[in-house]
Amino acid sequence: MLSYPERIGFIIFAIAMLLLTAFGFFQILRAIRRGHGDFPWRQYLGEWKERLKTQVINVGFNFPVFQNRPRVGLLHFMVFAGFSFYLLVNIVDLAEGYVDGFTTLHQGILFAPFVLAADLLSISVLVGMSALLIRRFIVKDKAFNIRENVLLNPKVRAGAIRRDSLIVGLFILVHVGSRWLGRAFALAGSGSGDWFEPTASVVASLFIALNLPHQVYEIGQHVTWFLALGLILAFFPYFVFSKHIHIFFAPINWLVYRDRRLAVTEANNGAGVKHMQDLSWQSILDSYACIMCNRCQDVCPAYAAGTPLSPSALEINKRYWLNENLLSFANGKSSPSLLDMAITQEAVWACTTCGACVEVCPVGNAPMVDIVEIRQMLINQGEPLDTNLQKSLENLGKQGNSFGQSARARAKWTQSLNFKIKDARKEAVEYLWFVGDYASFDGRGQNLSRQVASVFRQAGLDYGILYDAEWNSGNDARRVGEEGLFEQLAEHNIAALDKAKFSEGIITTDPHSMNALRFEYLKLGKQYRVLHYTQVLNQLLDEGKLKLKRQLDYRVTYHDPCYLGRYNRVTAAPRELLQRLGVTLIEMPRHGLGSFCCGAGGGQLWRSELVQDARPSELRIHEALSVLDGKTNEPNLINAANGGNGSNGNSAKNSVPLFVVACPKDVAMFADAVKTSGNEEKIVVKDVIELVVEAMQYPQRYVANQPYRGAEVEAGVARRFP
Repeated sequence: MLSYPERIGFIIFAIAMLLLTAFGFFQILRAIRRGHGDFPWRQYLGEWKERLKTQVINVGFNFPVFQNRPRVGLLHFMVFAGFSFYLLVNIVDLAEGYVDGFTTLHQGILFAPFVLAADLLSISVLVGMSALLIRRFIVKDKAFNIRENVLLNPKVRAGAIRRDSLIVGLFILVHVGSRWLGRAFALAGSGSGDWFEPTASVVASLFIALNLPHQVYEIGQHVTWFLALGLILAFFPYFVFSKHIHIFFAPINWLVYRDRRLAVTEANNGAGVKHMQDLSWQSILDSYACIMCNRCQDVCPAYAAGTPLSPSALEINKRYWLNENLLSFANGKSSPSLLDMAITQEAVWACTTCGACVEVCPVGNAPMVDIVEIRQMLINQGEPLDTNLQKSLENLGKQGNSFGQSARARAKWTQSLNFKIKDARKEAVEYLWFVGDYASFDGRGQNLSRQVASVFRQAGLDYGILYDAEWNSGNDARRVGEEGLFEQLAEHNIAALDKAKFSEGIITTDPHSMNALRFEYLKLGKQYRVLHYTQVLNQLLDEGKLKLKRQLDYRVTYHDPCYLGRYNRVTAAPRELLQRLGVTLIEMPRHGLGSFCCGAGGGQLWRSELVQDARPSELRIHEALSVLDGKTNEPNLINAANGGNGSNGNSAKNSVPLFVVACPKDVAMFADAVKTSGNEEKIVVKDVIELVVEAMQYPQRYVANQPYRGAEVEAGVARRFP
């Protein structure tokens, strides 16, 4: 199709553009390799099947893009699918331009699948991209906004991302539109349309109806060919510095994906990071894979609470600094402190380490990891800490618990039980119960622990505890950035666990402890089978060892703790247990792996109250009320002993709805949030174990607008468990 001068000119242009692009990519790769860590070839090769599966699901089908924004995800997939297919389209078009006699026009069944796919996917791209541009520039979706109190690169604040999106969007429209129009010119020049190119044939029929000179069709084919293929070559050098370079690096990021549950504190052996080059190479790669879609910001509890933390801004700031300083950084220049150009210190300490940003990211980024490693640097440099946080860390170091209580007081909660819990250090048991700090020292947590202990005994479970040998698991100390303290706590617990005698595994009521024992201690060479107590209760029910004597008639919503759901993938067990109890479960919009954080993680429970719009726990209570409606026709007192026919004496429509949790910290966080948000008469916070006890028909009374009367229940439980 092309003349020889056209062919030679295009080749020269292509070589020049590709050389410029290759130079840019080479500098990016050099910049990424400045990060710490080796490329674990053997590990990746050994996991090739799982990594290929990840590529197919997350890249091929764009699965993560549909999270949170399904309609936008569909538009993105329409563009992605078509633009990906255009790699083949461009190769075929190139062949048509350079190989005399080669054409896909009117070739019948031979090229039918190709030309049909090219035609329909062209429309897919044009429609999808047009809708996305309308969303950004006409509708002006607020999801693209980043608050003024968040540190953001000045160019981005001035509209650099919007300008970049417009340039890339117009390029895609012109590139795909030119090729599609070129097919219409070709079909018109042939004198007829083609059933296998339905949309281009419609335009071709209009051209034919105009009875244009044949020369017009030939010129149209040449112009659109050069627009389509020439434009993409001209775009390549710009592509290196645009936000859409994620098209290239996102698949790589998924290919080398690391399990973010094990990714904390990878850089510099726990020394922390201060500059860009201190990060791991994967964290630098994250900035190039970033879509800048702000999905991580959407789900961040710290951002929702009004703090200056935006995980999205962190990655965007890293990326824009690299764009502006790529050559010098690749050649060894040090970056400014990350606290000066990527994220503020206040934002660093606002993170709850809930992992929501990691879970929702369409390209597998982990901004949370960067934040924890910056915390490590601040700790190691002796930066002043929040007074309460500092005191809690000192307590952990001296007493092994954040409450500052003597280790001998850890098992004091067991003294009011009418039975002795086995000491797993002295006698063999099947299960070791790692109780945790809040379940051992907090008054509300102690009430729950006594109920768990009693139910285990009633079911005949052979279990024991470590008594004063148990220390805090260190999970939150590590996420605060206190790597040395984490190792101190972990080594103590590992030594105690080595001396204990248990055959079936470890039970936890605290998801934070569960995470440390399962994943963090694994790095220290210790692998344990760790179960959440809801999993054990379901097992006991399956085996017929635990008997329920009534069905509960409550409307409830269940909150997935971050470290139980997102980190440990335990979402089904609590729901299965609630289903067995007979309650009416009404899910909140954010649940399961997409649950919203209570705000306690990452050391936030130990910090002073931050100045913010609303605490994450209060936001969560409002979310619960939005699905439960908060409509009650209560008597204020709910008497669980009533209704011998299996009812609690009040129908689900009339009782105060329950906010059910499965974590001692959640009980404390949400019970306080109910009070501070003024919803004491609208919703009651309860742990799953309280409902289990009630379903076993033990005496239990509570006033809906008052804290749970633990002593009353414990007295009833003690009578039933002599």
